[in-house]
Amino acid sequence: MGGGPSSADGVHVVVVGGGFGGVAAAQQLKSRGLSFTLVDMRDAFHHNVAALRASVQPGFARRTFIPYANTFGDGFVQGRVVGVDTDRQTVVLEGGAEIRYSHLILSTGTDGSFPGKFNAVASHQTAVRAYEDLVTQVQAADSVLVIGGGSTGVEMAAEIKTENPEKKVVLVHSRTVLADTELQPSVRQQVKEVLLEKGVELLLGTDTPTSTRPYPQTGVGFSRVLWVCVSGHKVSNLSELQLNTRRENVVVVTDKGDQLITDLVISCIGLRINSAAYASSFPGALASNGALMVNDHLQVSGFANVFAVGDCANVDEPKMAYHAELHAAVAVSNIANSLSGAELSSYHTGNVTMLLAMGPDDGVGQFNGFKLPRCLVRLVKSRDLLLWKSWKGMKQRQPDM
Repeated sequence: MGGGPSSADGVHVVVVGGGFGGVAAAQQLKSRGLSFTLVDMRDAFHHNVAALRASVQPGFARRTFIPYANTFGDGFVQGRVVGVDTDRQTVVLEGGAEIRYSHLILSTGTDGSFPGKFNAVASHQTAVRAYEDLVTQVQAADSVLVIGGGSTGVEMAAEIKTENPEKKVVLVHSRTVLADTELQPSVRQQVKEVLLEKGVELLLGTDTPTSTRPYPQTGVGFSRVLWVCVSGHKVSNLSELQLNTRRENVVVVTDKGDQLITDLVISCIGLRINSAAYASSFPGALASNGALMVNDHLQVSGFANVFAVGDCANVDEPKMAYHAELHAAVAVSNIANSLSGAELSSYHTGNVTMLLAMGPDDGVGQFNGFKLPRCLVRLVKSRDLLLWKSWKGMKQRQPDM
């Protein structure tokens, strides 16, 4: 089982997780002629950078899934990894199948709420249908409430409002500022400005209203309906809510016991390290958040032949596709270096570069610590969400809309 002839006898690299880091690792292993197996629970790579647009734009979702087998052939196996036997050097799949490895790259990423994440043992056709179903729910709703004001939440609110400008979109966030803490204050302020320009209502950790536009179901001033009673803006009944499904008069309760009424609730919180595949196998290398502790070479603590890349590596930097791909390059390079006896490469974090697509017509971000013009972010990322890059990397043709 593998992705090509090995340049060294007995070498077989198993890559667990087919996200941005895993796919980048598999591509580089393939180009180096190293035998490998990529394992993922889905049958297609999910370009989840575009998942939020797939939630609001009909027909877009199928462009966000790229079949693994078309690129990696028998170097890909679909399945859920349930453990790693480090003594026997095998990866164990649900159902009992095992894959032996000489080197292991763990790239399990993060898990979280749909639609930002789609982590399930499923075909890409099933995944596409799930996104198309959400498009239908958004179209049917008069008002949408987005929970969470991190990067996913602000992008989700912007996508909904841009595609459906007539709808009321409310973003609820427990803090006073939006987006990632690694972003400069001026960039985070710009996120707020873009959302307000688009007409998104912001319920932040403050009791000062940002809008007094009428609430559609009552015709009463929005500030009178919501702002008088809301003080905490942290949803307390999230576990009781039916997410991603349109229903009239859904009641969302804050931690202060106050109530918001909407037609549709989308959660963009709860992102967590996806450690289920390895947690029991590397107990001594687990950080408190479930990530794997690694050295400068991205080797998992205590294991010279095991690497962690992407979100599951305990590296102090924003969890981004760009960083996962950089990790993959270092890990594969070090596998090759270890085989040839060359010095291992080190990974060093740089200044934060982050681009937020605020719908296809706008965006904000920073590059190496410098704030970027909105028009530049729109051109670089927002229009296509870098889909072209993933399809080109997988050497497949992107379907037309």
